[in-house]
Amino acid sequence: MTALREARIDLGAISRNVETIRAAVDGTDVMVVVKANGYGHGAVESARAALAGGAVSLGVVEIEEALALRAAGIDAPVLSWLHGSGADFDAATSAGIELGVNNLDQLERIAAASGVSVVHLKVDSGLGRNGANPAECAELFEAAVRHERAGRLQVRGFFSHLANAGEAADAAQVARFTALLDEARAAGLEPEVVHLAATAAALRVPESRFSLVRVGVGAYGLSPFDDATSADLGLTPAMSLSAEIISVKRVPVGSGVSYGHDYVTARETTLALVPIGYADGIPRHASGAGPVSINGQRFSLSGRVAMDQFVVDVGDTPVAVGDRAVLFGDPATGAPSATDWADAAGTINYEVVTRIGNRVVREYS
Repeated sequence: MTALREARIDLGAISRNVETIRAAVDGTDVMVVVKANGYGHGAVESARAALAGGAVSLGVVEIEEALALRAAGIDAPVLSWLHGSGADFDAATSAGIELGVNNLDQLERIAAASGVSVVHLKVDSGLGRNGANPAECAELFEAAVRHERAGRLQVRGFFSHLANAGEAADAAQVARFTALLDEARAAGLEPEVVHLAATAAALRVPESRFSLVRVGVGAYGLSPFDDATSADLGLTPAMSLSAEIISVKRVPVGSGVSYGHDYVTARETTLALVPIGYADGIPRHASGAGPVSINGQRFSLSGRVAMDQFVVDVGDTPVAVGDRAVLFGDPATGAPSATDWADAAGTINYEVVTRIGNRVVREYS
């Protein structure tokens, strides 16, 4: 029986997307990022599909996410790169989790952990988020060399992240990153895995590829670009989100719909109730605009998105309780896209899929 709210995940699409991106980056190794529950698609399932598509490693943010992959039996290389003051580096090293190092203090804490930790040094090449400031890098590199020679850790990787702020900004970051990499090598480090590009740069900034690219949103079949669709990139969206229609009623002209009566019917019409709302990750900012496909016909939701539901004015179109409203999926099937919802809400498709909540049942095929 189909769930009331369902996100159907096509794991084959994830594998094929990884294969497509591997071909596009001319043989550069691919890490697939499965942080945030695999961008809402399911971390473990997405990880297995990514590896089946040829990914050589996986990326997460938190150590706990990495440990969950290990608990599921996934033994591929996993990198975790965002750590709080209470991060359990002992557990990570024991499980063979590779660790991103963002500053000297983290390096010292990791070096003091039991076992020999495998680390990737992260530098800030211009994004202004995590990573060592260029002025601090000499001290970080010197300490890393000291700890590596003492057998406390192994520096396997060196990485950063682009800001996607335009062609000139990307070029400046690549140059800054390359200079810092040269400085690290001059200090005595020999990282074998060097990575800067995420999906967007992997596809459009070849000089940013180095030895590995980190693929996130592209693996799930979504485009990171405003000027190219998934289909343009040869990618297939892996998630299709739908919900069962649980109420259909005929109402007269002038009927207010949902909170605040932002929408009032212009004629006698039929209202369909869809039991999914902002508690499930449906953006409230898409009120009155989010697209829905019912029985192959597209509508816009009517009025405000509520916590658990929204309403669709379907006019005189035959719609019955038990029919399904498809919020987004693969546009090749006629469904709206996650990008359509992002446009309606004034956000990005990354956010649309990632915020889908736990009440939505994931089904895998």
